[in-house]
Amino acid sequence: MYKTLIASASFGALAACAPATTPDETAIEQTAPAAKAAFGEFGLDLETVAQDTAPGDDFFRHVNGAWLDTFEIPADKSRYGVFTLLSDRSEAQVRAIIEDTAAAAPDPGSLEGMIANYYNAFMAESVIEDKGLAPLAPYLERIENANTREDLAALFAANGYIAPFGGWVDIDSKQTDRYIFYVTQAGLGLPDRSYYLDDNDRFAEIRGQYVDFLETMLGFAGYEDPRVAAERVMALETQMAEIHWDRAKRRDRDLTYNLTSREDFAALATDFPIETMLVELGLGDQSEFVLREKDAIAGLLNLANTADLDDWKAYLAAHFVSNRAATLPKAVDDAVFDFFGRTLRGQPEQRERWKRGVSAVEGALGEAVGKVYVERHFPPAAKTAMDDLVENLRTAYGQRIDGLEWMGDETKAQARDKLAKFVAKIGYPENFEAYDGLQVGDDAFENALASADWSWKDQLSDLGGPIDRTEWFMTPQTVNAYYAPNRNEIVFPAAILQPPFFDLAADPAINYGAIGGVIGHEMGHGFDDQGSKSDGDGVLRNWWTDEDKAAFEARTQALVDQYAEFSPVQDLFVNGRQTLGENIGDLGGLSVAYHAYQLSLNGEEAPILGGLTGDQRFFMSWAQVWRALYREEATVQQLKSGVHSPPKYRVNGVVRNMDEWYEAFGIEEGHALYIPPEDRVSIW
Repeated sequence: MYKTLIASASFGALAACAPATTPDETAIEQTAPAAKAAFGEFGLDLETVAQDTAPGDDFFRHVNGAWLDTFEIPADKSRYGVFTLLSDRSEAQVRAIIEDTAAAAPDPGSLEGMIANYYNAFMAESVIEDKGLAPLAPYLERIENANTREDLAALFAANGYIAPFGGWVDIDSKQTDRYIFYVTQAGLGLPDRSYYLDDNDRFAEIRGQYVDFLETMLGFAGYEDPRVAAERVMALETQMAEIHWDRAKRRDRDLTYNLTSREDFAALATDFPIETMLVELGLGDQSEFVLREKDAIAGLLNLANTADLDDWKAYLAAHFVSNRAATLPKAVDDAVFDFFGRTLRGQPEQRERWKRGVSAVEGALGEAVGKVYVERHFPPAAKTAMDDLVENLRTAYGQRIDGLEWMGDETKAQARDKLAKFVAKIGYPENFEAYDGLQVGDDAFENALASADWSWKDQLSDLGGPIDRTEWFMTPQTVNAYYAPNRNEIVFPAAILQPPFFDLAADPAINYGAIGGVIGHEMGHGFDDQGSKSDGDGVLRNWWTDEDKAAFEARTQALVDQYAEFSPVQDLFVNGRQTLGENIGDLGGLSVAYHAYQLSLNGEEAPILGGLTGDQRFFMSWAQVWRALYREEATVQQLKSGVHSPPKYRVNGVVRNMDEWYEAFGIEEGHALYIPPEDRVSIW
């Protein structure tokens, strides 16, 4: 629903660097800031630099190569990088909050009591083992007793069950003073439709292992012949995958906004009892919906009405067991991890129970924990400094819009209006969620279902009400950031505002290259190929002249073509169209951050630190925050199901389009990353 900086983790650790070019000898040598930066002497850890790799041949490796060559991904990770480093730190801090809360023996009905109960129930492994598979019984019995399409529709809507379509409540993108319910395709067990449909050995092997996995789940569900049922579920999901839109098409906000009346939705469903499903979902009083992949939803509704009812029942049973694995006996939990962790992500070991317990609490009561996290770990000075940085980036963005040679005055006026209306949320929400009505007991299985039910009803409560402009969609302890197009807001949780992204003791070039690039990235989503379809009030409408839109699309197509040449895994390439929004965000964000950094110098020349010019430090800082290692399986999953390019290309794919990088490092024709000036892409 929202654009985010990452869909995965990333990091680096750190070794001696000879500057790539000799700095201007007239520049002033300056010592590092008085306060010690967390990374290196001034915000860069130079011990990770690969001196055998020229910046112009592979800038990502030049900055990070010594770390890439020596670091081993922990056995409980499928990838590791800066984001993982900070997430691990946040996880440990949240664990301390949860355990301190539990040790205080709070009132079970209080927020503190709910946090303690949720965590303690999840951690009570012996209790979970003693209960065995008994918690599944009433839910599987309901599936077994489903004998009609009416029963099936009710199951699709019931708490805890999977369905071939999903949905959520959000602001109406074309009428931003109201909430509406969005309906979308859903229901696949594998990460993407391509896992079912790609005709090669890699995915054929995964499909075979998935059938084995489904067989195991159906065995736990009590099926007498789970193999036959598993093969039929696989056939059903393959039919669903054939109906689904691919991810590149799903990014198109014009195609995915289809305002549909209740009557037309019912007609689209033909004979499937859609009314039963809508009433059971709590949507009985809604007269309009937005259908995202409209013809795919029609196809899935038809499949729901025509596929064998027993196949749907097996599908529901297998996924109900799988989705509840964390609160079921170890045999179930291990089987689910073996497939989704080892097979799909290449992760050798399951995370420790306490880590998963922390994640479970955050998923259920994240803002309650986040309130304490902010009190303990987010200094007011960081929020003040971020406010200033955001405004500096806004100024720089405005100047760059004014200077665009490819955009006319009429469109520029609209772009400046949108920029001025960006709402920046930093650190934490002004109103933390109270979780009124959520009941948490001593049963981990039922707590998870109760949390999901509460969350669903909390969403539905927005329908018909006023727009809540204070709402957040990430917790303060989340290491990430996002842009919401129908709110025109950029959001930076507290946990990302720490080194190496943001360090009050670091050299300004480091902060501008890191958190400045992040701020610019999120602003850039407002002007990427999809975010640019909303105006300053968040309304989905075309505010471009035809000439300017054509010029913009020519530039974005050039970026699509560039990224489509990157191949991180043999025979697999980055999908330039699928990742376009994030690539525009990266390129525009770093370009604007560089402009803001230059403005911050007030016409003065940046000092030399560690033998590096300010411009060199700026670009190396961007490369430092994207330092990461991925297991091959995790890379494949990102290529197929993610909207972000792998970290290497979030560095190399960006800097090779910026003239300033060429000048900073003396990049010339003959270097592997060299692009002729006329072929470099500059959008914002």
